[in-house]
Amino acid sequence: MLEAKSHSPVAHSGTSAATQPEQSKIGFVGLGHMGTAMAANLAAAGRRVIAYVRRPNRMDKLAALGLRPTTEITDLFDCEVVISMLPDDDAVLEAAFGRADVGTEGFAARLRRGAIHLSMSTIGTGTACYLAREHARHSQGYVAAPVFGNPDAAQARQLFVVVAGTTADVERCRPLIGNLGQRTFIVGADPAHANLIKLLGNMMMATTLEMLGETVALFRKRGLDPQLFVDILTNTMFGGRAHRLYGDKIVAQRYAPGLALPLALKDVRLALAEAEDAAVPMPSVSVVRDRLIAGIARGHADLDWTALGLIAAEEAGIESALSGMKGRAT
Repeated sequence: MLEAKSHSPVAHSGTSAATQPEQSKIGFVGLGHMGTAMAANLAAAGRRVIAYVRRPNRMDKLAALGLRPTTEITDLFDCEVVISMLPDDDAVLEAAFGRADVGTEGFAARLRRGAIHLSMSTIGTGTACYLAREHARHSQGYVAAPVFGNPDAAQARQLFVVVAGTTADVERCRPLIGNLGQRTFIVGADPAHANLIKLLGNMMMATTLEMLGETVALFRKRGLDPQLFVDILTNTMFGGRAHRLYGDKIVAQRYAPGLALPLALKDVRLALAEAEDAAVPMPSVSVVRDRLIAGIARGHADLDWTALGLIAAEEAGIESALSGMKGRAT
């Protein structure tokens, strides 16, 4: 059983410079919407961030955010910590270890002894275990720190971060994590535990979105204003963050990404694999998996997972009411 402890970044603001030198080099791999916001916050906090990208045309934009962009993986080798914020397991493994079949090099083989890979991506527990073993074999640390939150939350430093790793490695990373989120949860020494919590949290969110979409579709098809329904429910029995935020988005038909449907499907599949391995049926999650596949097949792959509401409306035969609105910005 996991024994979780929550920590406020403010409570640890006294961490000594010796623990995490202010001007030590921090590598960052994975400069998508989330990663760019996170890396920019580190730079704004005074960190020296080496941002690795493959496309030179992104260099100027990243430099304008205070980052030090590079297209050379070798520039990460002398970093104290390398942060990865990548879309899936394969991308994290390729960044860390390269690909022999195409002749690319990862950062792990030549990252200095004692450096830490801080993995903030949503990945499977098996991949987390493999990364931890391989980094240990290179005398490096590995800390899993997946996040709950979207790009807007990342920009506002409002992420929730779930962290697991050895105590010494976590302590070294904690000041960096404090620059990124509003609250940190330390859940033990095994990195896989942090990733399991993240996957199961995403599954609870996905099933919540599915139910919100279905109920809003029913209310709308009866010719009623679904905002009334959501307002009542979120001010009575379902007053949590997810129901309030995403209920309003589904009612307003705002589906611009956050977490695009293919990435949500990836997380669902990872969670179902964990469930199968543990012989735990998750029938509601299987339904969501099929809904996500249907949405992608219908051309909604570029939309946020709140588009589960759009898919529910289409299934109810009211897709015309949403015509031209599914990509409206948040």
